[in-house]
Amino acid sequence: MTNGIRFDVLAKGGYVARGVVFLLVAGLALLSGLIGGRPETKSALSTLLEQPLGRVWVGLIGIGLLGFVAWRLAQSLADSDGHGRNGKALAIRAALLGSAITYLGLAGYALGKALFTGGGSEGSGEKDLAGWVMSQPFGSYLAIAVGAGFILGGVLTAAKGISRKFERYLQLPGQSEIVTLICIYGLVARGVVFAITGILFAYAGFRVDPGQAGSMGDALEWLRQLPLGSFLYVAVAMGLAAFGIYNLVEARYRVVRSPSIADAKRSISMAGS
Repeated sequence: MTNGIRFDVLAKGGYVARGVVFLLVAGLALLSGLIGGRPETKSALSTLLEQPLGRVWVGLIGIGLLGFVAWRLAQSLADSDGHGRNGKALAIRAALLGSAITYLGLAGYALGKALFTGGGSEGSGEKDLAGWVMSQPFGSYLAIAVGAGFILGGVLTAAKGISRKFERYLQLPGQSEIVTLICIYGLVARGVVFAITGILFAYAGFRVDPGQAGSMGDALEWLRQLPLGSFLYVAVAMGLAAFGIYNLVEARYRVVRSPSIADAKRSISMAGS
């Protein structure tokens, strides 16, 4: 513990919240033909809201996601995981900062739904982001760049699984090969969805049409249209469930190093120089 902030509690609570969200998304994806709804993070929270004590559960997820945002900021700005400052490290930390921004929006949505009747917009966050980006000067080019960032994030996520680099941050007990395989499966599936989302986002920039930007549900639907699409859809949907389990494993076994204020100031000053 450093500077009075329990980053271990924030991080582990955040991983639990994210894990639950992705398990709900995977459930929606696999049961969409029976219960309806799109496999999106917001749809998953709205579905949970309809259950007994739904507002309580959604509110707890929102609080957990705020902790996850704080942890992502520690990873990106203060380099709590020790990635360093070379080109590859800065790319990873930039992706972590983007993750913090994404989950801040989802946390706000969850808390809005838990505390108020209306809450936030049910629309796709990716389409909202695309609309905002394209309203800026040179917006279509920015959208293509953001899409490229999503694709890069997907590649890095899948590579993190395939290379098993995630294990360096976990203190798994012995004989945990099945758990490791589930984590690899989950990371690869999440990377695939991330990359497809990036392709759709870049295509929206190319067409100068925010409506073409794809969400997680759109990425899964795109997979369904491919040869053997039904198989791919189910495989990736189950992979998202595995990604949810991976987050729960992180919550239990993740090594969390709390950054110091000096680390954060040094990283921010070097980024601005």
